[in-house]
Amino acid sequence: MKNSIRENTIEIIDMLKKRKQTITFAESCTGGRIASEFTAISGASIVLNGSVVSYANEIKSKWLGVEEKTLMKYGAVSLQCVEEMLRGIVKMVDAEHGIAVSGIAGPTGGTAEKPVGTVYIGVMVNGEISVEHCFFKGDRGSIQEQSTDHAIALFKNKM
Repeated sequence: MKNSIRENTIEIIDMLKKRKQTITFAESCTGGRIASEFTAISGASIVLNGSVVSYANEIKSKWLGVEEKTLMKYGAVSLQCVEEMLRGIVKMVDAEHGIAVSGIAGPTGGTAEKPVGTVYIGVMVNGEISVEHCFFKGDRGSIQEQSTDHAIALFKNKM
């Protein structure tokens, strides 16, 4: 049976505590849900110094260092943007690990090329970046929940 999001989060926190390492998050369509999952666990402050909800492209650029040319060429919902979000947030908070998410939770904002439910989820584990292109179905809350769950499970699997 697959672990619940809470069980995965607890396992990640425990593992990072043992390794004396930290994690950070750059969230867009999940709106802080990943950080919320972590901060719901007592003791998370030992491994989580901070995170950013970078909803606007301007914030992705100013705070996280996502290049304007990346946003113009590929868009905020792209592998390239998520890679740059990861590099930026890990550098900003000086963490060993990170999770970044950008997508279209809907019900508006989708296009033929990137329909509602399109989400890019990236993790950085010890400097190695892995980004997955996902497609989730459901309403806005369901897409955000699936994105959060998948991001945490992906990170756990890469550790």
